[in-house]
Amino acid sequence: MQIIVGLGPVESAVVQPVLGDDLVFIESPTDEDISKAAGAIVRAAFVFDEAQFAKMPNLKVVARTGVGTDLVDLNVAQQKNIPVVITPGSNTNAVAEGAIAHALHLTKRLGPLHKMVSTGGWNDRTKYPVGDFESKTIGIVGFGRIGRRVAKLAEAFDMKVLAYDPFAQIPAENAVASIEDLVSRSDVISLHVPLTDETNQMVNSSLLAKFKPGAVLVNCGRGALIDLDAALVALNNKQLGGLGLDVFDPEPPAHHAIFEHENVVLTPHVMGLSIQSTVQTFIDAAVGVRDVLEGRAPRAVATK
Repeated sequence: MQIIVGLGPVESAVVQPVLGDDLVFIESPTDEDISKAAGAIVRAAFVFDEAQFAKMPNLKVVARTGVGTDLVDLNVAQQKNIPVVITPGSNTNAVAEGAIAHALHLTKRLGPLHKMVSTGGWNDRTKYPVGDFESKTIGIVGFGRIGRRVAKLAEAFDMKVLAYDPFAQIPAENAVASIEDLVSRSDVISLHVPLTDETNQMVNSSLLAKFKPGAVLVNCGRGALIDLDAALVALNNKQLGGLGLDVFDPEPPAHHAIFEHENVVLTPHVMGLSIQSTVQTFIDAAVGVRDVLEGRAPRAVATK
């Protein structure tokens, strides 16, 4: 019987039934368990570096919950011919709902209005005009699974959808030719692209200057997509109307002055970790482990 270990919190009650009778899952493994393990289900915050690979001489498969592999040494995995399974799609709806939640929070001015009521400022309630989604335009940067789901949710609010993604097929009525065109026409901008050399700091002072004045920006993609110093300037001069961040660079982040701004909402990279999506991520990871150990090709494997 082969051992599968959980590295980071993974619920045995969810994954053991998926793994079946021939694989045993250990939720809180000892060093000996880890050395014997044929597979590992690894949470996002766990560092799976060369030293970790060295501790696991019997390892045949790593399953990463989610799609980000920043903390997994893919070079070592490739050298050892160990597939790193990922679980795309398991949290698509959760992240999309999180992006919409951030945008609604900022558009409806929930932060400053909450503070106003709690501090006895009721008579100042018209100081913060409450915005709308209906008839407004959302611009989606990155039109993969999550971007498409954001579009569908936004359409339920009768928003007009624009999208920019040079690598995706986008319906003609939604497609724009450039990110500059998108941000100049959008009331809400939502980022859903991976971090690459091209997207690093893509939202900088130059791009922010092209935003529709007062637009809301939401980032549930990768923290380094936004230059926070430039974003703070844009917030202070009202070029940017609000900023929602679920991702940071690094994580956890050092404190930044932008965190104190009344038109900013922060969450600690948890929009993809809803109850339902977390369970599905565990299930998908367990299926990937079982597929590899039983000689089948897993649904999705990380590449360098």
